[in-house]
Amino acid sequence: MKIIITGGLGFIGSRFVNLCHKKGHNIKIIDKHTYAANLERINFHIGYFRKDICDITEDDVKGYDYIVNFAAETHVDNSISDGKPFIRSNVEGVFNLLEVARKTNIKKFIQISTDEVYGDILEGESDENHPINPSSYYSATKASADMLVKSAYRTYNLPYIITRTCNNYGPNQHEEKYIPKLIKCIKEGKEIPVYTPGTQVREWIHVDDNCKAIYNLMISDKVNEIYNIGSGERYTNLEIIDKIANKKKYKIKMVKDRLGHDTRYALNCNKYKKEFGKIITQNFKKYYE
Repeated sequence: MKIIITGGLGFIGSRFVNLCHKKGHNIKIIDKHTYAANLERINFHIGYFRKDICDITEDDVKGYDYIVNFAAETHVDNSISDGKPFIRSNVEGVFNLLEVARKTNIKKFIQISTDEVYGDILEGESDENHPINPSSYYSATKASADMLVKSAYRTYNLPYIITRTCNNYGPNQHEEKYIPKLIKCIKEGKEIPVYTPGTQVREWIHVDDNCKAIYNLMISDKVNEIYNIGSGERYTNLEIIDKIANKKKYKIKMVKDRLGHDTRYALNCNKYKKEFGKIITQNFKKYYE
């Protein structure tokens, strides 16, 4: 099986690269190599093609079976201060990939999306049929990409899978993300900045569990479907600090809440579980003990 993995040097993409290599697949990594990329995350010797997904051509993917697109601008705070890079990468980049994929007869296009496209889930859970209601430029661009993927199937019959996952945790995540940032603050005895009021709820999944679910969908005969990938492990931001500090002393500093900040996410993953079985093999609390 020959697989193009875009964004393969990022936090999630690199773990997926390692998994596919372990399974014996032929892999080609294409990555722009921005600040969040790190070749050292790859646990075997492999080169990569340094390229913006907006500039990928048919020659770059010709002869491959699958494209798995992890490439994206993902930090919500950055999208608030400057949304243009998110439009380029998450919308224009996906459009270009789809054009290339349909012209080279790619067997399946796997788009990695996010639970944030659903917006606030104040009660209950969002399944795959829940209306999308993005609250930031980041989530709006990811929702736009999802729509482009579905349109490419409707118009050009390009087979796809879209995965919508919750927050990922695990080793070698960039320190701009919430958990690495608070771990650093705890170790250095610095104040942990927490968006007021600290009761925002997020769902957390280990990156390897997410990658295994994506892999199962890639190699399956499932096409033209959306799957939520979550854990059911949901905590407020303040609870996360308590669990990671694990009885160590820490200091917090409440800061002004982020513009457009969603208060709660909660994924219903019954569709995936019914077709593929359980998702979770790693427990958040035990991981950080």
